[in-house]
Amino acid sequence: MLQEFNNLMDYIETHLTEEISGKDISKIVGLSDYHFKRMFSYMAGMSLNEYIKNRRLSVANVELINGAKVTDIAYKYGYQSIEGFSRAFREWSGFLPSAVTKNKIQKSFPKFSFYIDIKGGKSMEFKIEKKEKFNIVGVSKRVPIQFEGENKAILELAHSITEQQRNEMHQLADLYPHQVLNVSFDFDDDYLEEKGCLTHMIGFATTKENPFDNLEQITIEESLWAVFPNQGPFPATLQETTAKIYSEWLPSSDYELVERPGISFTKYNGTSENVYSEIWMAVKKKVSDKLG
Repeated sequence: MLQEFNNLMDYIETHLTEEISGKDISKIVGLSDYHFKRMFSYMAGMSLNEYIKNRRLSVANVELINGAKVTDIAYKYGYQSIEGFSRAFREWSGFLPSAVTKNKIQKSFPKFSFYIDIKGGKSMEFKIEKKEKFNIVGVSKRVPIQFEGENKAILELAHSITEQQRNEMHQLADLYPHQVLNVSFDFDDDYLEEKGCLTHMIGFATTKENPFDNLEQITIEESLWAVFPNQGPFPATLQETTAKIYSEWLPSSDYELVERPGISFTKYNGTSENVYSEIWMAVKKKVSDKLG
């Protein structure tokens, strides 16, 4: 798989002035666009779109130093206006393009290469299980995307649940784990850059239909799920496990992601120092042939 990732980096280099589609990406890496972009963000520490933008601006910087006109460079790299390019360039480099042209200021952003860095030590526990179609019934809210620490908006959602809503959810809960699930879906496009919002639901898994007006319901279609148990300080262990799933487990596994909500639950025991959690990710077996 590393070879396919490096092939994509080469492809991006030769197509920096063109639109790079999800279909192009899938064909080169042999994975769905949805799966690859999420895995890339954890391996690279940034989204694929951000990487491509940084490479374009880095190459544009060199061309400006070599005498290219700002107008020509702006349109060459896909910006609709000089103002849009100048703003993006200044956010990236700290300088306006005109200052680079005049003072020969240079900032670089090298092309990525992927290789195996064997650190060893800790194996990752997981299981693959099939779950039939089920519902999640609860309450939801659009919340800011946050990769580390406790999300205050989610805490506020949890505290907003009334005693009546709690009792109604318990009446419907008839599936494992028979306790509160945290469910995330409908991510904004720039979610991988830790920007924008997602919809977060707090609820219970059930085979029943929701009859209550003050609760919401989403339906999860039948799928395979990779289940990752973890135990330790909350939420750090949960967040670290998520990062390892994307950066270590997915690249080496025989599975790829399916577009379903992300699900987790945590068994609180009165302290946040040694908490048991599970992360559920919907997956499917990888196909051996490249996607066309």
